[in-house]
Amino acid sequence: MIHTTADAVIAIDSDQEDVMDVLKKVPVREQDPKVRACNFDEVCLGYNKEEAMEEASRCINCKNAQCMKGCPVAINIPAFIEQVKLGDIKKAYDVISESSSLPAVCGRVCPQESQCEGKCIRGIKGEPISIGKLERFVADYASQNGIKPQAPTVKNGKKVAVIGSGPAGLTCAGDLAKMGYDVTIFEALHEAGGVLVYGIPEFRLPKKDVVAKEIENVKSLGVKIETNVIIGKSITIDELMEDEGFEAVFIGSGAGLPKFMGIPGETANGVFSANEYLTRSNLMKAFDEKSPTPIKRGKKVAVVGGGNVAMDAARTALRLGSEVHIVYRRSEEELPARVEEVHHAKEEGIIFDLLTNPVEILTDENGWVKGIRCVKMELGEPDASGRRRPVEVKGSEFDIEVDTVIMSLGTSPNPLISSTTIGLDVNNRKCIIANEEDGKTSKDGVYAGGDAVTGAATVILAMGAGKAGAKGIDEFLSSK
Repeated sequence: MIHTTADAVIAIDSDQEDVMDVLKKVPVREQDPKVRACNFDEVCLGYNKEEAMEEASRCINCKNAQCMKGCPVAINIPAFIEQVKLGDIKKAYDVISESSSLPAVCGRVCPQESQCEGKCIRGIKGEPISIGKLERFVADYASQNGIKPQAPTVKNGKKVAVIGSGPAGLTCAGDLAKMGYDVTIFEALHEAGGVLVYGIPEFRLPKKDVVAKEIENVKSLGVKIETNVIIGKSITIDELMEDEGFEAVFIGSGAGLPKFMGIPGETANGVFSANEYLTRSNLMKAFDEKSPTPIKRGKKVAVVGGGNVAMDAARTALRLGSEVHIVYRRSEEELPARVEEVHHAKEEGIIFDLLTNPVEILTDENGWVKGIRCVKMELGEPDASGRRRPVEVKGSEFDIEVDTVIMSLGTSPNPLISSTTIGLDVNNRKCIIANEEDGKTSKDGVYAGGDAVTGAATVILAMGAGKAGAKGIDEFLSSK
């Protein structure tokens, strides 16, 4: 069988190999849904070396690799997969480390299906290469065998400050450190990692075995991290540059300010933002009843929204013993969450109330949630996002009995940094205005990227912005 594209020719000799095996991914082992719904252990168990080498052998090593064009941090995907195929996992890690500071994170939470894997030539007929699972395997193998990224041998003596230790900040800091800069990250919380530690649940991204080790790898490059420093209160950007000797600053402070619908009852007891709910569970361990700030374990929980954060909140509530409903105003086809996350949520028993929109949160005489009043929706013409606009069906009101509501409607940047920095422009959404190519802002020497610029987006896009910011800072300081 021969399939031809503009970029490659896939030739499969049916006499020499099983066509179906070549066209299908090597399956990835996972916890049984009934078991994992009751624990916080990682759902996906990943490949072992033999499975990884078998999956890597499906790659045809395109000369004009489309997968790389879909990677925001431009990993040399064919090169690292070729090394996995040969069994040289250290060399595969070295290839990845040239471009990515957080491969174990990316391999777990990046939307590969719409990025690198979405452009894989092998996927034109059959299933694309499991690029994300291979990246995860390589990173985990390196961690288990003490393989570290190559630290710089020469320092240039120039100081750069990075605000925020999330994916944008860690990436920018790692890249700058590799270039020889003296980098310090300032983190507002007591623990480094940003959204990687407070936003993404343990069952998707283990903190001790993955996030902490990735942060240690960045620190091994010479990066210093100072926690409990709130830029705009503890110290300002202007003070960092004028008094502390930092020649450039990268802002990667994320978007942690939650949005709400503005419907009656949103201030009731038992209403959370997804940001608060996940932060308290992931970072403060509030799921433990012995915690100083235990989280409310609702019997029936409604999560309003359809993105990855909504899935994370719903699956967390499920593990705390709740019956969980996802309430989303469009159909399943328009769900913004990754297909894998929706699939896992369904397997675990989460109920999807689609084409449903809340109009009021109902409360009892003591001000506690007792339900949500909803209306049914139908899809009209596409809106600016390209998705079909939901339209209310008149006379379709109905109630869902719940005692907890989690609002997962997105987040915006906290205005503290922009409001305390002279000459830093923001747009009408309070997002910092910065060039996409290099992260340059309106203030000389200050660069920004990630959710602080775009609003809530993905980990890998934040990493791409961190790389762009590092490049911009290097060009700026090299020209001085």
